[in-house]
Amino acid sequence: MLIPAQAQNQTPWPHHHSGPVLFILDARNRFERRLLTEWINLHNTEGLNYDLCALVLMDKRLLVRQDVISIITKQTEDTLVVPIRIAWRPSEKAIKSGPRVRDLVFGDPRRPRARRAKHILAKRPERATFIGGEPDTMANMKARFLKLADHDPEAEAALPEFVARQAALVLDISERKLQGGRYKVPRFIAANIRNRRKFKQAIRDLAVETGNSVSSTMQEAETYFKEMISKPSMFWLDFYAKFNQYCLGLAYEDDVVVSRDEIERLRRQVRDYPSILLWTHKTYLDGMVVPKVLYEHDFPMPHMFGGANLSFAGLGFLLRRAGGIFIRRSFQDNPVYKTVLRQYIGYLMEKRFPMNWSFEGTRSRLGKLMPPRYGLLKYVLEACYASDARDIHIVPVSISYDLIRDVEEYATEQAGRVKKAESLMWFIGYVKSLARPMGRVYMNVGEPVVLKQAPDPDDKLALAKIAFEVAVEANKVTPITFPALISMVLLGVAPRALTEDEVARELERLVAWAQERNIFLSDDLQKDIATNLDGVLGLMISEKIITRYDAGPETVYGIDQQQHPIASYYRNSIIHFFLNQAIIELSAVKIRDLTGAQALEQFWIEVDKIRDHFKFEFFYSPTELFHQEIEAELNRHCPEALEQLDREEIYGEHIMRSIQPLVAHQTLLTFAEAYSVVADVASDPKSLELESKMLTEACLKLGRQAYLQRRISSESSIAKLLFQNGFDLLRHRGLDQYHGEETREQRRAMALEFRDILRRIEAIKAMALTRTLQ
Repeated sequence: MLIPAQAQNQTPWPHHHSGPVLFILDARNRFERRLLTEWINLHNTEGLNYDLCALVLMDKRLLVRQDVISIITKQTEDTLVVPIRIAWRPSEKAIKSGPRVRDLVFGDPRRPRARRAKHILAKRPERATFIGGEPDTMANMKARFLKLADHDPEAEAALPEFVARQAALVLDISERKLQGGRYKVPRFIAANIRNRRKFKQAIRDLAVETGNSVSSTMQEAETYFKEMISKPSMFWLDFYAKFNQYCLGLAYEDDVVVSRDEIERLRRQVRDYPSILLWTHKTYLDGMVVPKVLYEHDFPMPHMFGGANLSFAGLGFLLRRAGGIFIRRSFQDNPVYKTVLRQYIGYLMEKRFPMNWSFEGTRSRLGKLMPPRYGLLKYVLEACYASDARDIHIVPVSISYDLIRDVEEYATEQAGRVKKAESLMWFIGYVKSLARPMGRVYMNVGEPVVLKQAPDPDDKLALAKIAFEVAVEANKVTPITFPALISMVLLGVAPRALTEDEVARELERLVAWAQERNIFLSDDLQKDIATNLDGVLGLMISEKIITRYDAGPETVYGIDQQQHPIASYYRNSIIHFFLNQAIIELSAVKIRDLTGAQALEQFWIEVDKIRDHFKFEFFYSPTELFHQEIEAELNRHCPEALEQLDREEIYGEHIMRSIQPLVAHQTLLTFAEAYSVVADVASDPKSLELESKMLTEACLKLGRQAYLQRRISSESSIAKLLFQNGFDLLRHRGLDQYHGEETREQRRAMALEFRDILRRIEAIKAMALTRTLQ
């Protein structure tokens, strides 16, 4: 038998141990067993006695044979257990190319069958590395086992299996030093949870609660373990990485734009604290971006939660083997399922395996951040509460794109079309549709929201506050991209077009505005804009989002009316940065002819009114901090403006003239028009009791009519989500229920308020257009 030079020079025997030794061989076949046995004997120069047993420790389901149980059981407490394995590495060419079709046929090159292993050892012996895991005594392992089992005497029969699992884990740690940290995956999860006394007690309590037997309740739990627990392996992690690279590479540049410093900071957080990565969600591809970036930076695999709607044939198979955890849409009435999920999450957090999912719960159909969904976060924090986890790091991750293929679908959905159900054929069609240039992908990691400990599961306010903080931090690190900014500029002047010089000048003004506030900008906005208009702009023109007309004396750019919903999506992804200034502008117009204490009071009334009008669209700071932010933003344009106003030294008109550039018409027009449609439907004499679906359908019809009559400016204002949020505002104010003429008057007053906002936006647009065309 040929032992490689590396194994000849490295002994598997423990140093400074004179007591009994048990070697546990991780051998997939008789060939590996013979190799490992020969390795032991080669270095047994003193002819020491030892015990030996062989297992397939790399299997997802560890089966400990009776003869192995007997060998482990008879060991004394001073026996030193030494696990050993052969780590097979792919060729350099295979590592660079990733898994190939032949690997699906012949198997994982890191886990070769006997015949292939013999060939590798004969031709490329450097690809076989003989490794040993950290040895430990039976006494130490028994103490750890009893502690995990909470000193349950019934659990002692499972000690041999625990010893085998420990052997597998320490071997995995040794092998990761060769293969890479990206292959850190949890092993034997169900077995570890099953042997914990707390889990057994929870099953007994559920049996009493449901009236079922303990055995049937445990059997039900086992089915959920199989359904829920992911099965990651090195091969499928490599395959998934190649799959992600392929899908993203169809549309986007190969390298995701990300800060290496942010990744290293994230690595330290995940290593030292229980961590959750919550990312923004704009396209189906988001779930590929985080794994791709982390894999390329040799980061431990994050487990990803997904809806059961994506667990279809093909994709579901792959995701389960790459860390995907599919959970049911609804399980509130299934206590056993909830218990298993809570135990699974708690185990992953305890073992420092990061979890990641979209905290919005669904793709953003409008471009801006959606309200967070609390369900998964609630269950994760409940698991942390039950396990008394400390210093929990919830890390917001913003994922952005120059252009997004899904936006066309969103536009038709918002106009009333029914969303297609996901399936394998749908997914194949979706991937094919990506084969057109879409620019770059950006991933930005925000400051973590750190919890000293998880809140009480019944504290709904604490949960909402945590989700809000995550959303705010995600918004902070969202970059301003070229497509978003130019969409904002051209929608602001629509239906007019701008010359090339006017476009460059307006972009430069907004870029300077963002730079003064230290807002992250994509690279193409940090260059000379006038000389770099062809890049992403060319993609937007080829996608027909922007129209370029160059047959006249000057080249002009504009956005066709039919493209407004798509352009609005990109604009909406950055309007949160401009929101406070837009509120200032609308409030200043309201007091343009006023001064003194009356003007100051009216200004703050308007600020709070507008904030309340759009409370279901945007994330605001708490009131006191929000007022401070408004005053700070106002002082950037007009120092001590409120003090001067109070002293009757200036009028509201002076504030408006001092603000550069004006942005309210670019940011809030779509929302104000949509809410005006909602208020008009609600104030119709025929409208009595209001219900969301009925109101939305009526708004889609009235919105279409109003657009054809040009009472609203754009089809982007005809959007189901905006109408649904408008209904939420009605319900918040108690105007969804009809209580007679008083309700009708309040609804009319709301309609008049939005018409007044629209008049102010038109006035601001006129002022801005005058400045643009000067």
